[in-house]
Amino acid sequence: MPTFVKSVLIDAPIEKVFGFHEREDALALLTPPFPPMRVVSRTGGIRTGARVELRIGFVKWVALHVAYEKDRLFADEQVEGPFAQWVHRHEFQAEGTKTRLTDRITYALPGGGLVNGLFGWSVRPGLERMFAYRHQVTREQCERGL
Repeated sequence: MPTFVKSVLIDAPIEKVFGFHEREDALALLTPPFPPMRVVSRTGGIRTGARVELRIGFVKWVALHVAYEKDRLFADEQVEGPFAQWVHRHEFQAEGTKTRLTDRITYALPGGGLVNGLFGWSVRPGLERMFAYRHQVTREQCERGL
């Protein structure tokens, strides 16, 4: 199964970087302008059991938060959407006074092994763009005022 990993070092303490992700407006701030996305419903923030339903164009995406460890990680899993499987871990690690944020996504396309073998790579460019945007926003939000 393909895995995408992207990491960024942020000049802010881990409590501030993790705290940013707990903010009510974090998802909206982290969403790139394209493709258009809107939050249909959301419950529970980022803690285990939290649920978010999104519309990305005409696609419905429902994610359930399946892990939460304050200042260390949180993870969400697609329960309905375009992928056969999607697990996104947000990992936080202190590096001195800075924080390393790592996004780790394991995914599978519908159709099984052959489809993933032939087309799994095609997901990567979109993930690269999305997480370049997300990491830039996170750095700006968390490093501001330091």
